[in-house]
Amino acid sequence: MAGYASFLGRRLVKAVFILLAIVILNFLLVHAAPGDPAMVMAGEAGAADEEFVAQLREQFGLDRPLHEQLVSYVGNVAQGDLGFSYRQQRPVWDLMMERLPATLVLTLSAFVLALVGGVLMGTLAAMNVGRWGDTAITVIALLSYATPIYWVGLMLALLFSVNLGWLPAFGYETIGANLTGFARVWDIVQHMILPVVTLGLFYMAVYTRLTRASILEVRDMDFVKTARAKGLREGPIVARHILRNAILPVITFAGIQAGHLIGGSILIETVFAWPGLGRLAFDAVLQRDYQVLLGIFFITSVLVIVFNIITDILYSLVDPRVEVS
Repeated sequence: MAGYASFLGRRLVKAVFILLAIVILNFLLVHAAPGDPAMVMAGEAGAADEEFVAQLREQFGLDRPLHEQLVSYVGNVAQGDLGFSYRQQRPVWDLMMERLPATLVLTLSAFVLALVGGVLMGTLAAMNVGRWGDTAITVIALLSYATPIYWVGLMLALLFSVNLGWLPAFGYETIGANLTGFARVWDIVQHMILPVVTLGLFYMAVYTRLTRASILEVRDMDFVKTARAKGLREGPIVARHILRNAILPVITFAGIQAGHLIGGSILIETVFAWPGLGRLAFDAVLQRDYQVLLGIFFITSVLVIVFNIITDILYSLVDPRVEVS
């Protein structure tokens, strides 16, 4: 336990400096992008004269030098204040807390589906290499990997929602139904199926290929032959000896991909009108709502760092030869 505590302490100290660098870099990149939020707001208000634009810049601090805005922003973030949305007239933190649960439900469900499905299919393909089952899984994985994710989403919505009418095509839950209890949970699950499958298919294909390749490298090693020579059944050999030693590359990729799923959900949330952080980020880009965009970047960065720490700990749990230190 002392080793884990020391490891976590050192990683958290490093995480603070990494987050500081990310916050500064994101701020500079966002402000280097073309577009003036004051001009956009004034244009939508129908009063795009110079005096009104200058008033908006002064009101939101956009007329101050960039380095003063940066110092002010970093100081506010250090105190847990992610700023104020010019467009929606609400604190950024409140906006994100409303959208974060929907995004976490979507991305974590897609992550679990992709990881479990990919490992199972990859194991099945590797243990039947050269047979029709291996060929079928390989072809399905390649098709899922090569097909654009937005096209998959649109085709699934067209088939299962428009033609068959089995599943809802858009949204998080049925608007105006006022469902409660299990009925509301079931309604949300039905709305989740298409976006979760769409988001999970691509990464499931990656896990399938990765697991298959790793198992093929391990399955003929000496310790596996020894286990077979002892008369162990094939199932325990695969679970305890082959998969346990072949799973480390999959864990590595899963740790990287878990944090990136939130960024990858922008397209899916837009296609399925899912009210999450990805949709909020898309709207913020169109509206030049810098504070909201920076807040989403910050939360995404925190999640990536957390998932990387969890990945390092999982290494030592799966393979005791790997020390967290």
